[in-house]
Amino acid sequence: MTDLSAHMKPSAMAMHSPGQALRSLVIGLTAFLTVVDLFATQAILPSLTRHYGVTPAAMGFAVNASTFGMAVAGLVVGLFSPHINRRTGILLSLMLLAIPTSLLAVAPNLAVFTALRVVQGLCMASAFALTLAYLGEQCSAMDAGAAFAAYITGNVASNLVGRLISAAVADRFGLAWNFYFFAALNLAGAALVYFNIKRVQPMATTRLIEAPFAAMVAHWRDPRLRAAFGIGFCILFAFIGTFTFVNFVLVRPPLSLGMMDLGLIYFVFLPSIVTTLLAGRVVSRLGIRPTIWCALAVAGVGLPLMLTPHLGEVLAGMVLVGVGTFFAQAAATGFVGQAAADNRGVASGTYLACYFCGGLVGTAVLGRLFDGFGWHACVAGIALALAAAALLTFALKR
Repeated sequence: MTDLSAHMKPSAMAMHSPGQALRSLVIGLTAFLTVVDLFATQAILPSLTRHYGVTPAAMGFAVNASTFGMAVAGLVVGLFSPHINRRTGILLSLMLLAIPTSLLAVAPNLAVFTALRVVQGLCMASAFALTLAYLGEQCSAMDAGAAFAAYITGNVASNLVGRLISAAVADRFGLAWNFYFFAALNLAGAALVYFNIKRVQPMATTRLIEAPFAAMVAHWRDPRLRAAFGIGFCILFAFIGTFTFVNFVLVRPPLSLGMMDLGLIYFVFLPSIVTTLLAGRVVSRLGIRPTIWCALAVAGVGLPLMLTPHLGEVLAGMVLVGVGTFFAQAAATGFVGQAAADNRGVASGTYLACYFCGGLVGTAVLGRLFDGFGWHACVAGIALALAAAALLTFALKR
């Protein structure tokens, strides 16, 4: 993600809202409406699987194909963001996002559904990266902490509320209306940007167009950044594996939850909304390596709980995996911004690309394990991803 401290200026943030609380609300809502489509569809995975008549692995891959689009767009925007007008780019991304979202309602087959999810990812990541760049350039040092906290909270909240909305709308009105409703949310996000973000010019740059590619190569040669990119890959690999395929476990005996109950299950993300905001303070006190190790250990403790036949224990496991992976992600993202001596936008874009690639690969690999060998094998694959992230953390030195 774009490091907010990379382009700080002493000017106040260019939001029209009159007070700090209202401004934070606008930032949080913008974040929420930008990525609410990303994981909301996971809440209706069992219904989509029945609708298209495919396996859980095939449907899980199709739903999470948006991560491929996000990986590509995150990298491209990171490389060329100095040449992109922030307001125009965010506005167009959110307006265009409504098109593939609405077309998902009438997707005739899984191939079309998958392609539309990829396009969704392209639009979401473009708006996401440009919004972070905008905040970094337009916030004063005093405002940056509150702005970044509000944006993180909006993103984490989208994991919870998006799933709740998706389950509720699909349960009451059907799958098609679910996608029409989310298209309306995309347009609401565009309207929020139109009325609350000023027209500002992108950063002036004197570098040649080839410079970002040279910077990306230099970042890959840095063992600390290379390890951080790998950690991001492993984190979303584990997160998506958990919260994609646990849906099928929850609707099957002995748990046998209904669609609306499945949406309510995702209140397990509430603790993550609070704990993720503490990541910066914990890193400052403990250091980057102990922080990520502790976060990964918390997620690891949750895995065996999700193998039990008791709903309370499964929910506790989901809470721990959510808290641990979100916390590790926040810490790793902050490390990338600090470890990159220059071209932090390129470093953050590369990290974002690796992060979302991990989600796509995790869906494919863990889906095959789930279909072929069951939930226990899937959880074992998730555990291996967390262990790999822990090993990579040894390379994260100040």
